[in-house]
Amino acid sequence: MPKKIIKADGAAPPGGPYSHAVVAGDFAFLAGACPVLPDGTWVKGAFAEQARAAFANLAEVARACGGDLSRAVRVGVYLRDFADFAAMNEIYVEFFGTENLPARTTLPVALNGFDIELDAVIYLGD
Repeated sequence: MPKKIIKADGAAPPGGPYSHAVVAGDFAFLAGACPVLPDGTWVKGAFAEQARAAFANLAEVARACGGDLSRAVRVGVYLRDFADFAAMNEIYVEFFGTENLPARTTLPVALNGFDIELDAVIYLGD
């Protein structure tokens, strides 16, 4: 089955030579979503503002794939400062709820100039 490249017009533009997402079979593989507005402007400031922008980008890419975040089967969360873990969890439930949650990995990483990045795998099947 051929892969389908997804470009989400309502999400921030990719920050490099990659696609917003790739659909292969019943799954959509969403690239890293950062705190960037659709016009390419980086969201600076408080962690919560950055996190909501990154989650909004991820949600927009999921919609462009024909799904939504409720269909996520795996989420990756990458934090510049692991002290933001509790705040991230509070914002996470705004986008994913509290039931039927995807598997998730949260890692501290050396992000340069921003506080959070997210990726996901979405199941698009019945």
